[in-house]
Amino acid sequence: MSRLYRLGVLGLTHDHVWSVLREVQASGRVVLVAAADPHEELLARLRQEVSCTTYKDYDSVFERETLDAVYIYSDNSTGAELAVKAAERGWHILVEKPMAADLAGANRMLEAVHRSGVRLMVNWPFAWWPQLQYALQLIQDGVVGNVWQVKYRAAHAGPKAMGCSSFFCDWLFDPQRNGGGALMDYGCYGALLARVVLGMPHGVTAVAGRLGQPDLAVEDNAVLLLSYPHALALAEASWTQVGQLTSGVAVIYGTQGTLLIEPRRGGRLLLANAAHPQGYPLDVPPPPDPTSNATLHFVHAVESGSDFLPLCRSSIGRDVQEILEAGLRSWRTGRQILLPLP
Repeated sequence: MSRLYRLGVLGLTHDHVWSVLREVQASGRVVLVAAADPHEELLARLRQEVSCTTYKDYDSVFERETLDAVYIYSDNSTGAELAVKAAERGWHILVEKPMAADLAGANRMLEAVHRSGVRLMVNWPFAWWPQLQYALQLIQDGVVGNVWQVKYRAAHAGPKAMGCSSFFCDWLFDPQRNGGGALMDYGCYGALLARVVLGMPHGVTAVAGRLGQPDLAVEDNAVLLLSYPHALALAEASWTQVGQLTSGVAVIYGTQGTLLIEPRRGGRLLLANAAHPQGYPLDVPPPPDPTSNATLHFVHAVESGSDFLPLCRSSIGRDVQEILEAGLRSWRTGRQILLPLP
């Protein structure tokens, strides 16, 4: 009989936590035993959905609970520090993208898990799209030849307009707790996809600004250009887009073909090549259970010792953090920033 993993949740202010907790409840492999967040309203909501011990401070979890793993759903800055403490307790860790608020936080997380030997996974919502997983396999198999450009656009009308909770918006709009604005929150997706497909760029150029919400303390739009010796990548981020056209669409350009990946579950994967210049939809196989959602993948990797998907590896998440930091520096200085950062 498969063992049950004892889980704690640290932080409830990241709205993605609620969908992930539904995966936990449906998994049959993980039981939520404790959760902590300073906001009683969020703890009350959690108690309505699941029976577990709740705390208003994080230290109580570390002092009182015996766990196998923690999921971290606080703001980006606090999450990095909680991950370090969890690693020191010997708990495996799942943290929501983009891993930290800055490169220093990501580096501290990696150092902590290397010292302790625990596993650290970064959860990216698009990692579980079957069409994206299959596209990455086709790229690896050489179906589009040598990739010379990666493009991804993450966009919506803004956190408030999209109905994000006030708890979530409070830190998304805080440059210290988030690490930035749209560049950090949404530019990270394209940076990750480029890092997985093309590796680390040698330079990053970014432009950003408050184009539709001038009262924000952070940028609401950003574009990052990642430079490679024989390729380039574009990561677009917007909190002011009207409608969903082009939002979440990824395009991979290769010497022998082009892949267009539509967003969300149910999105199509289209291939254009010399024989089919207008493109045609591919049949996308369903993902195996260990890659169908974050919780099943996390448990499988912890239990088997296997690698996480490249999209979810903490070492790659750390590289994404470096790309984002370079992007912020580029925007502020108006020049290309070379990698690695000094």
